[in-house]
Amino acid sequence: MATVLKVSINDLNSQFFYDLGQQISDTDEIEIRIPEKKSKIEIFSDADFWQVISLFDWSKEASDEIMAPAIKELAGMPVVNIYLFADKLSEKLYQLDTRLHGEAYLKNESDDYLSVDDFLYIRCAVVAEGKAYFDKVLANPSEFPADLSFEPILNLPDQAYELKTGRTFDYFPTLSYETYSNKKAWD
Repeated sequence: MATVLKVSINDLNSQFFYDLGQQISDTDEIEIRIPEKKSKIEIFSDADFWQVISLFDWSKEASDEIMAPAIKELAGMPVVNIYLFADKLSEKLYQLDTRLHGEAYLKNESDDYLSVDDFLYIRCAVVAEGKAYFDKVLANPSEFPADLSFEPILNLPDQAYELKTGRTFDYFPTLSYETYSNKKAWD
């Protein structure tokens, strides 16, 4: 027989889930149902995502120092926002994973080889540069940069989660950001 727990949203936190995890076995599954809301308010909106990105301190040289204000801000939010940030980051990288952006990348390469890693890291830089730049490059693939790279942004949610909880972030976003994941855009 299944047990049904009705819990106020205000009582959900990492301690609740830790305690719950102590009560059930590793093979048990739990189901979380979120009732439909009458309003369409997002818990963590695109504006919230870009606000975190805007905190990058480009006056610093080391990537951890550049991202430190954003990591601190994200770690200060509810844990669910860290997961949602990871989803939105993956979504933005997925949106840039297109044949047209890949062709723009190849125009800057000396050979005809598309490095899946380099292409990902340049897409990371496009997101790291902020909403205006992202929107420009998304709308016009010819604006795809040749000389930018910012792989460390991939670790931003991990670092925020670890700062907040002291634990490792073990999460795979709903969309893959790996090169060629956006199959429709590569057809």
